[in-house]
Amino acid sequence: MERLQEQLVAVLEDRMAGGRAQVPEAGLPLWNAFTELAAARTYGFSGPNPIAWAEIEAWARLMRWPLEPRHVRVIRALDQAWMAHGGKGAPTRPTRPLTPEAFDAAVA
Repeated sequence: MERLQEQLVAVLEDRMAGGRAQVPEAGLPLWNAFTELAAARTYGFSGPNPIAWAEIEAWARLMRWPLEPRHVRVIRALDQAWMAHGGKGAPTRPTRPLTPEAFDAAVA
């Protein structure tokens, strides 16, 4: 399962860089699980949040897919790779000071 995990993470990294790497057939169910979970990802003020354990458990229950710990490890590895790429280039603090107008617009 570790080799499949490495292959799937490599495909994800390639695709995030604009490539067109193919998902190994053996990894399609886990790839599809990750993409469905990632589509429901929540976002906070600082950007995307990791896929929560509860979301993985709820997805598996709703889809009636008996996830094993090794499957969850692969999904989490994909999510970590996605988060590492998704957070790049994002400013950690605002580039301009907060004006009263901007504050009013944000909380109104």
